[in-house]
Amino acid sequence: MEAYSRELINSLEEKGKLLRRDCIKCIGVGVAGHVGGSCSAADLVAALYFYKMKYDPKNPEWEGRDYFLLSKGHVGILQYSALAEAGFFPTEDLLHCKEPGFYLQGHPHLGTPGVEVGTGSLGQGLSLGLGIALGLQMDHKPNRVYVLVGDGEQNEGQIWEAAMAAGAKKPDNLCAIIDNNGLQAQGPIRDRLDSAPIADKWKAFGWNVIEIDGHNMEEILKALDAAEATKGKPTAIVAHTIKGKGISFAEGVTGFHNAPLSKEQYEQALSELS
Repeated sequence: MEAYSRELINSLEEKGKLLRRDCIKCIGVGVAGHVGGSCSAADLVAALYFYKMKYDPKNPEWEGRDYFLLSKGHVGILQYSALAEAGFFPTEDLLHCKEPGFYLQGHPHLGTPGVEVGTGSLGQGLSLGLGIALGLQMDHKPNRVYVLVGDGEQNEGQIWEAAMAAGAKKPDNLCAIIDNNGLQAQGPIRDRLDSAPIADKWKAFGWNVIEIDGHNMEEILKALDAAEATKGKPTAIVAHTIKGKGISFAEGVTGFHNAPLSKEQYEQALSELS
């Protein structure tokens, strides 16, 4: 595999930073928002939307598109940011996120351009992604399906039912990406329902498993390309990340799973991400 150009890596790293900045704008001042999990997954989402996935922002229902499902739907602002930067709708609309009646709400829902399924109840996204992937295979279509799941979400039984079913059905057009930042709403995962070792569990269900640094863009690109090249089984990318990545006061802090920002924190976050 050829090395990725420094220009490409730098461009995608800047996209990740831009998505984090957009997320902060979505949250604004004084209203609770999911800072931590949005920032931990921003580099992964940047690589998907601006390197790997096929889509047409002018025609969201294009039959040739790849599918992205945000199973950890509470970080909907991250998907909105990517969709806006990709041209599905104006970036100015991000400033109105969560306003009553507006089309950008706290969790992704059908009707928002570029959103494939409504998510938010944890554990369901992988089942939905598996169904889409199997349907595409039955129709002999080359489209791929990417599902972003959280590590806290590994507590949900439905995740493992879907993982077992995918291991049995072997859809190699399905890629699950686990945002493994080590924290969930109430604290460290190791102190709740410890899902470690995550990679070994996915391997046991028959998946091709790739472990990466989820903030190393070259590793992300290699993993996504390797997933597409893998035949005969689905791929799980276990991405080790930092909750709140890029914002000094939020990195690794459970309290910023879902928290309001003061005016000073808002301005500091934008400054650090500029």
